[in-house]
Amino acid sequence: MDAITTRVVPNPNLPGPRLRNSNPKSILQKKSVVSISCSSAEGSQGVGKRNGLLYGPVQKSKSREIVCSAGAGAGGACVYGDHAVEESHAHAAEEKLGVLLLNLGGPEKLQDVQPFLYNLFADPDIIRLPRLFRFLQRPLAQLISVLRAPKSKEGYAAIGGGSPLRRITDEQAEALKMALEEKKMSANVYVGMRYWFPFTEEAVHQIKKDKITKLVVLPLYPQYSISTSGSSIRVLQDIFSKDSYLSRVPVSIIKSWYQRRGYIESMANLIEQELQSFSNPEEVMIFFSAHGVPVSYVEDAGDPYRDQMEDCIRLIMQELKARGTLNEHTLAYQSRVGPVQWLKPYTDEVLVELGKKGVKSLLAVPVSFVSEHIETLEEIDMEYRELALESGIENWGRVPALGLSPPFISDLADAVIEALPAAQAISTAEITSEEANADPMSFIIKMFFGSILAFFLLLSPKLVSSFRNLL
Repeated sequence: MDAITTRVVPNPNLPGPRLRNSNPKSILQKKSVVSISCSSAEGSQGVGKRNGLLYGPVQKSKSREIVCSAGAGAGGACVYGDHAVEESHAHAAEEKLGVLLLNLGGPEKLQDVQPFLYNLFADPDIIRLPRLFRFLQRPLAQLISVLRAPKSKEGYAAIGGGSPLRRITDEQAEALKMALEEKKMSANVYVGMRYWFPFTEEAVHQIKKDKITKLVVLPLYPQYSISTSGSSIRVLQDIFSKDSYLSRVPVSIIKSWYQRRGYIESMANLIEQELQSFSNPEEVMIFFSAHGVPVSYVEDAGDPYRDQMEDCIRLIMQELKARGTLNEHTLAYQSRVGPVQWLKPYTDEVLVELGKKGVKSLLAVPVSFVSEHIETLEEIDMEYRELALESGIENWGRVPALGLSPPFISDLADAVIEALPAAQAISTAEITSEEANADPMSFIIKMFFGSILAFFLLLSPKLVSSFRNLL
């Protein structure tokens, strides 16, 4: 296997004052303080390992609390440590600044699909098992990934044989670097994927190698969820808290940014443009389709995703109405997996209902995604479009993901600049956990018997058939 590479945008060190378009007052005001629980790694195991770089998920065990503020000035910055660091923009220009873009990742070839799915389902923030059964996390992930791989391969084959997410995210990193330069801010921009190359762990390794002195972390998810931004933040906290150099690097995490003026205006711009492609734009139903999460995440784990998504739709429609666009709209959730209850209403069910109600023109808006990938290119453009037409909807349109939209990229650059004053070093204090003190031999025994259980499940046609029906 080839050596792992990391996408890095070089730093030309351009000093100087900031330019326009970075006034914090232009941001929609939204203030809140929340706490989230981050975990620290005790070891690693996954698809493979070479030269110390991970090819699979990291096992998490130790817990630590960090406080995050979703204030307007920091765009939702997440701060580590106990004391604020007050620095002027001029001083920030002298730092060796890094920006880390976080994203999901995706298989680039069909043979990558099964190991990618394994990484996804081995994440305890994706499949949240009771503590008693956590030793089954990896065997269960192996079973699910093997069963789901054939269907997932069909989806990726339909969009060209792989996900375009890495290419698009690299392009966004390059565009963000250029936008920062226009504002006289020099920075290295890195890309870290959660479940495929380049892994977050690799990006952090390059950040340390480049001797970055201040880091802004920007998840490319507008709304926060424990299963997306939260999972990646947890990985970062694991790595930084254990490293003597990284633990002293000031870090600011932009936890969510759906409320920013640049994002809201960019979404409204795209919606207005696509509405004009219909013969009667005023009759079009605006259909927001968001990626779903299990209801238990919201009701039991306190995930703010649903509230933030509903607030996001309210802000976008408020902007459209201010421009004179008064179309009706609705919100639904897509991409549910397994037998558990997910956030409702479901996209497929709502499409059928709209057809029965006589809706003839519909504009789909993928509101959780800023890049094209399988959920937009295959699930929305193919599956949901076909379902909509079968249900009686005659005119179908879809708003593209934000991608490299200049106003969007410029606002992300402003968010990075505004987050800098909140950066603080991660404490090197010892992190305790019940699982950290567990007997290693006990863990090995549990993994052994869990693997045997998964093996017999794979050999049982009846169990496999019934399990596949639940996926």
